[in-house]
Amino acid sequence: MSQPIWGIDLGGTKIEGVILPSLGDPKPIVRTRVDTEAHLGYDHIVGQIALLVDNMKQQSGLFPSTIGFGTPGVLDPILRTMKNCNSTQLNGKPLQDDIENALGIPVKLANDANCFALAETHWGVVKHQFPEARMVFGIIMGTGVGGGIVHEGKVWNGKHGIAGEWGHIHLDDSGGPCYCGRTGCVETILSGPSLQRYYKQSSGKDKTLKEIVAQAAAGNEAAARLTIDRLNHFFGRAVSIITNLLDPDVIIVGGGVGNIDSIYSEGVRSLQYYIFNNRLDVPVTKPMLGDSAGVFGAAALVAS
Repeated sequence: MSQPIWGIDLGGTKIEGVILPSLGDPKPIVRTRVDTEAHLGYDHIVGQIALLVDNMKQQSGLFPSTIGFGTPGVLDPILRTMKNCNSTQLNGKPLQDDIENALGIPVKLANDANCFALAETHWGVVKHQFPEARMVFGIIMGTGVGGGIVHEGKVWNGKHGIAGEWGHIHLDDSGGPCYCGRTGCVETILSGPSLQRYYKQSSGKDKTLKEIVAQAAAGNEAAARLTIDRLNHFFGRAVSIITNLLDPDVIIVGGGVGNIDSIYSEGVRSLQYYIFNNRLDVPVTKPMLGDSAGVFGAAALVAS
């Protein structure tokens, strides 16, 4: 009989945990959370993780032998410290070692985009619509832009731990400076804040992304239409890089920007134009799991 699988999604404002009966049964035994309280520092975050695990033990009467963690950055496989975290308190810290010392059990870490792709593979859109898929690329386009690779049902991390870091491929200098220190990264063009910034430069007005999308759909504002047209154009260019390199069986687009419907029509036509092939067969699809993907994917880390 298989043991329940435990996963924790480490976010900037909350830390969420889930216990699932098995990889074949995703109905939660326990699903709960605590506040991250990151402003109190790194040691406090580790303490909050331990508090969450204690709560999960008490609620379930179960004890984990290992736990999967979704993180907002990656663990350097050589230095064993965290890097590229937007929760900056984690950068440079030996998070895996410190969690293992706090909990007394081994843990497995992967970034949130990898967990998203893994969850959608095992329980979401891949399982239900593309069960034959062997190579899955998961995209998150929201406040930032990231990506994750799942091959044969397992996360592919790469030599440096950065496999799938699609958001920091150079796309076009018009995106301007990126927080990573470079210019024109995918994230500077396709993230939600970048789209809003481009709209403001074109119109002189501040609007939310939802408002910009609505104005573009209504067709009564040139700056909004220009912003969405630019998104679709560069989406195709950017995803063509991934398609040419990995040639995945399915591409899943998550995050707030991924809710923009024109990506799946005009954006896909742009992708068809830019890939090095005479047609486009790979499906580009929305996810199914919503907010559950991160924590469920973390649990899948220890079963896959």
